[in-house]
Amino acid sequence: MSKNQPDMIRGTLDMLILKVLSLEPMHGWGIGERIQQVSADALQVNQGSLYPSLHRLTRQGWIRSEWRTTENNRRARYYVLTRAGERQLGLETDHWTRLSVAVGRILALG
Repeated sequence: MSKNQPDMIRGTLDMLILKVLSLEPMHGWGIGERIQQVSADALQVNQGSLYPSLHRLTRQGWIRSEWRTTENNRRARYYVLTRAGERQLGLETDHWTRLSVAVGRILALG
């Protein structure tokens, strides 16, 4: 995240990575770029946050990695969502929905 932007709620980056990888396998830089693009630049993931998350998700068995050649003909580690990762994404999405509804209710207090 950039210094001018609010911090993500703990665990949110992991959920966003899982969601991006549910669409297609990607390399680390591409994951950060996709999050930034889809969020209309509201979310910018720095490398110091992204790669520790990717390693943590790999250790948990929610993603796996493999070497592939990029569109620029370079070798890069691509990350792929596993079945366990698909299940975890569902759980995280449900949790996020409940949390955002609850926060919305509190903010709507008048």
